Formats: sequence, structure tokens, C-alpha cells
Amino acid sequence: MATRKRLTPEESRGTALEAARALLIETGPQSVTLKAVSARIGRTHANLLHHFGSASGLQKALAEHLAKTVCGTIKDAIRATRAGYGSPREVVDLTFDAFDKEGAAGLASWMLLTGNEDALNPIIETIHELVDELAPEEADGHSGVMAMHENTLTLVLLALGDALIGTALSRSLSLPDSAARDRAERILVEDLELRAVPDCGA
Repeated sequence: MATRKRLTPEESRGTALEAARALLIETGPQSVTLKAVSARIGRTHANLLHHFGSASGLQKALAEHLAKTVCGTIKDAIRATRAGYGSPREVVDLTFDAFDKEGAAGLASWMLLTGNEDALNPIIETIHELVDELAPEEADGHSGVMAMHENTLTLVLLALGDALIGTALSRSLSLPDSAARDRAERILVEDLELRAVPDCGA
């Protein structure tokens, strides 16, 4: 009789988070429970309690997992854009898809509604780390760092809002469904064009 492979604690946790991510995308944040995830991966409820402590602990870990995965992708896209073989639209689409198709917005709103007030902390902290890591690459000192922070704030807020009510709001205003993405792209393009202009000031 075949025996089940014994996973390391890191592998077990990672498997649970991937299962939780799949449930989030397939059936929504309300389905991300210890019971559902344990059934999905063939582990015991006690095993998941050991790793996450509670359902809210699992959801917070999932938010952190999503944020790190998404930010890694966004970072690569930003660097590709700076190197000339990517585009601002790719950065926008990756960010918006993270909150929409990957379920980050739904997970965050669900956690807030169920009383987990620090729900957004993992996402916010990871995005902040991403910005701080990329900011030293800016060539124009403090103003460049501030612009990076402002663009990131705008991009994330637009992506979060669009995932929650973007389609309905755009249609009510007779705008295309892509209106928020288009606006975010214009912001990034305008910033890149501004940086391309030589500073002739004193």
C-alpha cells in the first residue's frame, strides 16, 4: 500500500496556502476555511490549526502569500518597463488582476467584514517593501522616491476599487469597463515621460 509523502513544515504550509488560493479564486473568500482547505489537501484540521492557529490566521497568511507573489511579478514588470522591453500597461494589468482575478480585493474585504481589522497589513507591508526596494533605483533623489510612492498608492487604490465596484460604476457612468485601468496607465505613462525630460533647472 502506497504511503503518503511526509512533508516538511514549510512544504505543508505552502501546500495549504496554494489550496486556499485556489479556493479563493474558484468560490470566493468565504470558502477559505480550515475545514475546506484541509479537505482539499487531504490533511487533518489539527494539522492546519498547528500551522495557522485559526481561520483568520489562515486568511492573513493567504493575504501575505498573495501579496508577495503579486509584488514579485509587479517588480519584474516595472524593471522590464524601465529597461525598455515592458510597458506601463503590463504593470497596470498585473496589479489590477492581482486584486480582481487573484481574489486579493475579495479576501481583504471579507476579512474586514468578519472583524479581522489587520487584514490589509500583509498586503500593505509587502507593497511598501516593494516600493522601498525599487525607490533607490530612482535617479532623481527625494522627488523620485515620493513620485514612486504616490504612483504606487494611486495604482493600488484604483486596482482595489476597480475589483470591488469598477465594472458597475464604469457602466453607470457610460464608461468602458477598462476605464480605471486606462486611467492608471495614463498616470504611469505621464510619469515616465516627465522623467525623460532633462532637468534644465538650476
